Amino acid sequence: MRKNPERRLALIDAAIEVLAREGARGLTFRAVDTQAAVPNGTASNYFSNRDDLLTQAGGRIYERLIPDDLEGLIDPVNGTDRERLVTLMLDVVERVTSFGTGFLALMELRLEAVRRPDLRAVLTVRIREDFDLNVANHLASGVPGDAMTVRLLYLSLNWLVLDRLTLPNLFGEEDIRTIVEAAVDRALPRES
Repeated sequence: MRKNPERRLALIDAAIEVLAREGARGLTFRAVDTQAAVPNGTASNYFSNRDDLLTQAGGRIYERLIPDDLEGLIDPVNGTDRERLVTLMLDVVERVTSFGTGFLALMELRLEAVRRPDLRAVLTVRIREDFDLNVANHLASGVPGDAMTVRLLYLSLNWLVLDRLTLPNLFGEEDIRTIVEAAVDRALPRES
């Protein structure tokens, strides 16, 4: 196997683009080589098989979704009230939507995981790690809510992102803010 880390990342990023555009069945070494604009046979020099490429693509998606300024994003100095939580959730929706090919590729990988137990195991671990990181960041940020708040927002906002990417005219920008505010209100009931 080849060792050039930059080339490997370029090939994995190309695989993400192919997954989003063509689906899991369209993910071939040749398609990845074409997307990455490298000579035919390059991807097969970097990945032992298609499953290896699928698995590495799943991990890379999460690497690319981590915000550049994670510490600043969760810093309690930026606010700890409900409105701050709404702002954070709107940021998540925007950030994930702006890497739409990554999200769509992840959906393809999740569907493929139904048929591939090894991929399912890897994605389960990786998504659990991401979820645990989200809970830890949420608790560290000082915004209201607990682990269940994060779980409820995770589940509802993932579907909102999917709708935004696959049916872009279903909800307008004002609708998205209203939906996120309602999700926060329902996941985090107001003190009475």
